[in-house]
Amino acid sequence: MNRSLFVSLDGPKGTGKTTLLEAVTKVLRADNKKVIRLCEKKSDPYRGETMTLVNKLVRNPTRDLELGVCERFADSRTWISQHVLAKQPPGSIILIDRWYPSDAAFRRIVPFAEILQLNIDRNVRVPDLHVGVVTAPDISWARAAARRRGLSSTVIHRLEEHVACTQAFEQAIADHGWVLCRNEGTIEDATMQVISEIYRVLVSLQALPSSEADSVFISGSP
Repeated sequence: MNRSLFVSLDGPKGTGKTTLLEAVTKVLRADNKKVIRLCEKKSDPYRGETMTLVNKLVRNPTRDLELGVCERFADSRTWISQHVLAKQPPGSIILIDRWYPSDAAFRRIVPFAEILQLNIDRNVRVPDLHVGVVTAPDISWARAAARRRGLSSTVIHRLEEHVACTQAFEQAIADHGWVLCRNEGTIEDATMQVISEIYRVLVSLQALPSSEADSVFISGSP
């Protein structure tokens, strides 16, 4: 396998993605896997300008503004795909905290199908494994409220908004066949589910001829 394996973990606020990423990283590294941990927010060179537009959208929600936000995020992901993801070591497993599936939760006006096509048209790298991390909204809301940084969301301020965010994301998981990880039990259970899915993809790719496996990585369709 000559390419890296790209895995995204997405979901609403407070579902435990960061904790889960840390646990998955620890298990994979204990198995001598080369793991690269990334965060979309920290890898985005245009984040400040985009968040300025997001704040305008919150104050004045219009389709044009939301589409502008989606386009800016897609352009950032194109940059990350070319300048960050493409430079990771061959054979590594890249785990990223948020990617375009998260738009399914936080955008209210532009249909996700349009957002998805926007990212495809801009040659944003498709994850080899999409993991949607969810909990019941009241659980993730309470978890977020208990954190020192709180909910820390620009677009979600009320529980009913968080409920809608969770419902929209769960619908996207069902529509697109992403892996659903319900992180309401122990962190060990959620970790082993994600680990199992990662190894399933690795095994399926290793069973392919090298050239065919590489093409699967490019298309992102394990």
